[in-house]
Amino acid sequence: MVYIHTCFDVYVRFKITIISDSSCSGMCASWKSNTNDTGGKKMLKIENVETMNWRAAIRGMRNPLESWHKSDSGFSTGNFDLPCIIGPNDLDLMQRLANAGTDHSKFLRMITVSFDISAPLYWWKEFDTYKIGTVRNSCSTMHKIESKELCILDFSIDGLEYEDLNVLKVVINRINTLIDVYNNHFQSDAEYRKRLHRRIIKLLPDCYMQRATITTNYQVLRAIRNSQRKTHKLEEWADDFMKFIDSLPYAKELLIDEKRTNM
Repeated sequence: MVYIHTCFDVYVRFKITIISDSSCSGMCASWKSNTNDTGGKKMLKIENVETMNWRAAIRGMRNPLESWHKSDSGFSTGNFDLPCIIGPNDLDLMQRLANAGTDHSKFLRMITVSFDISAPLYWWKEFDTYKIGTVRNSCSTMHKIESKELCILDFSIDGLEYEDLNVLKVVINRINTLIDVYNNHFQSDAEYRKRLHRRIIKLLPDCYMQRATITTNYQVLRAIRNSQRKTHKLEEWADDFMKFIDSLPYAKELLIDEKRTNM
């Protein structure tokens, strides 16, 4: 189970089975000798979730009609620019603007969301569709792929059969052999090490888990939530990421378009 930490210090729980990183070294040690050691499922891991800029978003939302005096939301007095509670007047206006389309719901772009996510490469390829309004800072395979021996816990193996895992085992062992050669040839010429790195990258399976820090906003997440992603073939989209979006503050009121959701 994974616990998602929202800005309201509320932990939202949903099903993603993950093996702790502490067991990875032991798994790696037994990997070559135990072909039945599959490790378990691993899909998406989302943590360190923060939402920000609510105060400015609500203030800016009321600029066009200069209706700041109607604002009824309460905010914390500390260092966190987060709403304690959005008042009924503000919430009603936010919902009407959100449902009126992107021309009127600019305030959603001002509510930013940051989180760390570990996901397989095949999922990242699809996430990259959402480039506008999203910043991604990933762990680098170019700089760090040779820094350690790979093991089964570095990959998403959910849904793989026994035969598939045996194939993956062969690939991982081959990559680890190349990593070992790479790390033991510091005195070799740069071109040789560059060729080794290229071979490692080319062999890396799409189920390799990559971690990244994402900063996006409510408008992007609303578009994802109400698109075909909710019925996507990949459970990482249709189940895991949708539940993460639904766990965010005021998701039901601001992120879920009931008309499109029920289509």
